[in-house]
Amino acid sequence: MTTSQHTTSITTRVAIITGASQGIGAGLLERYRRLGYAVVANSRHIADSDDPMVLTVPGDIAQAGVGQRVVDAALERFGRIDTVVNNAGIFVAKPFTEYTDADYDAVTGVNLRGFFEVSRAAVAAMGRGGHLVNISTSLVDQANSQVPSALASLTKGGLNAATKALAVEYAQQGIRVNAVALGVIRTPMHDPSTYEALSGLNPTGRMGEIDDAVDAVLYLENAPFVTGEILHVDGGQSAGH
Repeated sequence: MTTSQHTTSITTRVAIITGASQGIGAGLLERYRRLGYAVVANSRHIADSDDPMVLTVPGDIAQAGVGQRVVDAALERFGRIDTVVNNAGIFVAKPFTEYTDADYDAVTGVNLRGFFEVSRAAVAAMGRGGHLVNISTSLVDQANSQVPSALASLTKGGLNAATKALAVEYAQQGIRVNAVALGVIRTPMHDPSTYEALSGLNPTGRMGEIDDAVDAVLYLENAPFVTGEILHVDGGQSAGH
């Protein structure tokens, strides 16, 4: 490690963000940089950054070993890890009996293995103090017959439970663990032709914006007395209809 890298590791907080190439992940990258964090950005396909304080690590976190590689790259470049935002996720809405084995492998691979490997390696490197934020969905709390999504509930429901378990396990180590349970957010994954229907899934009658999700993560980042929280950012979707 060079002297300049060593100085960086002492003075600059470091965030790992998965699924960082577009949508919410790209918004998180920008905002964490604005806060002065160095950022390690992962996605299956992500271009190099001109910003020396942004390290891009391409790779599919559904594959064994990739999560550890992301954490190792962060430590090699910046010497520390302060925050992990497990933003990468796959959502497949199908009737339960129409899910294929390939669907199961894809969704559990990213939503569960990706979270598990990155978080396990990052927590081991944090020492005393740090923050995990897991991106979840309000469909875990408020299932909707119009959006059959058992695999989302299976995986993101597991993340919600793990969020609370890890918050309790690591509280004495100063590591906080929270989740943001999202409703429908206007991102590139949604076709504009679906906006009207998606807006009707919550009581406010509109879709959330990327900034709504990012603001929630940044609130948790700056809330030292909050841990084990599942913060719903969903236009009231989880409250009912």
